[in-house]
Amino acid sequence: MEYMSISQAAEKWGISSRRIQVLCKQERIPGASRMGYVWAIPADAEKPRDARVKSGKYVRLTGKN
Repeated sequence: MEYMSISQAAEKWGISSRRIQVLCKQERIPGASRMGYVWAIPADAEKPRDARVKSGKYVRLTGKN
């Protein structure tokens, strides 16, 4: 299996290297694994869908609901 680095994935998907690191840490990229200080991302991995809130409608989570 071939792997790509974070910088290669960032260039391929058009997002920042830091965002790729966050996605790897959140286990949102299937098959990505950490080897020491480096993330190995499968070369055939697809860009995960952006799950961040874009509508501006945030849900407040409190114990009072």
